[in-house]
Amino acid sequence: DRGVDSSSTTGGPNWDVRLGREDSLTASQEDSDNIMPSPRANASALIRLFAGYKLTVTDLVALSGSHSVGEARCFSIVFRLYNQSGSGRPDPHMDPAYRQALDALCPLTGDQNVTGGLDATPVVFDNQYFKDLVHLRGFLNSDQTLFSDNEGTRRVVTQFSQNQDAFFRAFIEGMVKLGELQNPRKGEIRRNCRVANGGRPPLEKQVAPFRVVDF
Repeated sequence: DRGVDSSSTTGGPNWDVRLGREDSLTASQEDSDNIMPSPRANASALIRLFAGYKLTVTDLVALSGSHSVGEARCFSIVFRLYNQSGSGRPDPHMDPAYRQALDALCPLTGDQNVTGGLDATPVVFDNQYFKDLVHLRGFLNSDQTLFSDNEGTRRVVTQFSQNQDAFFRAFIEGMVKLGELQNPRKGEIRRNCRVANGGRPPLEKQVAPFRVVDF
């Protein structure tokens, strides 16, 4: 399971993945776009989205901790830097020194495909992501909102910022729940998890366990 691999190879937790789950027969960009949260989303919208899959506030915050590794594009944050909520001003929930660093990385007329780390340790799976949120140094609006805009998510963010083991335990629980979700369309139990039954296996190649969260 790639979730387990990307977590454990970057210092995060490991867990057993239940066999016998169905995979989809086709890939759908539209389906993915419909369920993936926007980088502009606020905490209330994220809570509603996750509740629709019977995932709790703790699940939401723990699974958002997957942003402990990886990068995202300037495209995802220029509105925070220059026009938050149509105000013509930057997001007030941002550490001034951090905002200056992001201004330099992502100037308004610059290349919006430039990427920045989702937290201060983007190649290590740890609880630095939550520490950054507490200090108003979240890269994405959909991350910082978990600390800045909702008391329920703020409590969990604060707990995880102080207790990495608690984060790891909750992350495993959330990933197990996530793995139990099934596509409403008929799927299949694959003989090779990387390719649909009857399909041609992909060529072997080395790939990084994380890279860009492409919003």
